[in-house]
Amino acid sequence: MKFKQRLQEPARDLPVMGEHDVVVVGGGIAGVAAALAAARAGSKVCLLEKVCALGGLATVGNVIIYLPLCDGKGRQVIGGIGEELLRLSVEGEEPVPEIRVEPVPACWERGGDLEERKKHRFRTGYNPITYLYKLEHLLLKNRVTLLYDTRFCNVIKEGRHIRAVIVESKSGRTALLCKAVVDASGEADVCVAAGEKTPSIGGNVRCGWYYYVDARGQVRLRPLTDPGYMPNLRKPGVKYIDFRGDSAAQVTAHVLASREMMMADMEAIKAKEGGNPYPIMIPTIPCFRMSRRLSGKVTLKPTDDHRWFDDCLGMTGDWRKAGPIFCLPLRSLAAVNTANLITAGRCMSSTGDTWDVTRVIPTCAVSGEAAGAAAAFLAREDEDISFFDLDIPTLQKHLRRRRVIIDKSLLAQ
Repeated sequence: MKFKQRLQEPARDLPVMGEHDVVVVGGGIAGVAAALAAARAGSKVCLLEKVCALGGLATVGNVIIYLPLCDGKGRQVIGGIGEELLRLSVEGEEPVPEIRVEPVPACWERGGDLEERKKHRFRTGYNPITYLYKLEHLLLKNRVTLLYDTRFCNVIKEGRHIRAVIVESKSGRTALLCKAVVDASGEADVCVAAGEKTPSIGGNVRCGWYYYVDARGQVRLRPLTDPGYMPNLRKPGVKYIDFRGDSAAQVTAHVLASREMMMADMEAIKAKEGGNPYPIMIPTIPCFRMSRRLSGKVTLKPTDDHRWFDDCLGMTGDWRKAGPIFCLPLRSLAAVNTANLITAGRCMSSTGDTWDVTRVIPTCAVSGEAAGAAAAFLAREDEDISFFDLDIPTLQKHLRRRRVIIDKSLLAQ
């Protein structure tokens, strides 16, 4: 959005709130994975989150399906923190079909049958409230500093490096000194502030997965999304309401329209079921699928299916169909003009249908772990280098030791 009128904000000294090796902006699954990976690699890590919960759409947005870690043909392509967080989501939980709490399929336990794995993908469904608590406990256990109710505002750059991130919180406007930054904001907010090229799209429709108590007193999950959320699903002649994620007015409009849709849906359920069903928990954040992302040295696209990259830091399947496998190269994560900035989750450089692959929970965990580990490696360096100067084989070896799957042979099968 361009503004015609501008004012000059008075300059002011900012108190330094802390000094960290790695600052992660955004506490969704990508941010959680990045913070965890950086901390385990020896970095002092701070994670910023504007709401008071971890998990993003996976928890506060009630999108409680941890999509597959496999390629749909019986082969696991995501391990490491991606698998750890999947198993954590249902740890200690009993299955509850009405709200889609589903355990890990038995065939994906050690020694599971390959033919069964081809029939049942490696996924779960979980309780968002207990999951966000588990995520908090996991990060605190790994000595990650959490800052809730803290909004990223800007960066202070010295040459090509970010010297500090500027935040607003109950402590006022303050700065956090850092050696590396992971942008897991979901909208590439840090990339924009740092001056990176950041394409943006609209096409987000009304949505709201919500819980309600039905006429018989049973709690149920209602996964509600406007039809036509993908271009290929849109019907000719039907008008769809689209929203952008890079505009304050559009974000507000999306939230209001989505809530109105949920309430109308609830009234329709009442009319159909009778009795007195009522909603009990709705999303409290904007539920955008895709909005703004980095334009990296490599932008992943559908034709990159089964393509090997020498700087691959993780792999993913396609949650929508069996067969595809995508490698996630460092060049699709690291900023181009800012030496110590790297992205994760839906901020990474991908486009078209492939953006719809990289934005979901398991792939966010993969890119988050890759970004966090790379950030920790960069933070160790005293020289004025960028992510592209890192020793990739050493970084890949570190990730493989952490059970991240980086296996070129999978692409030949």
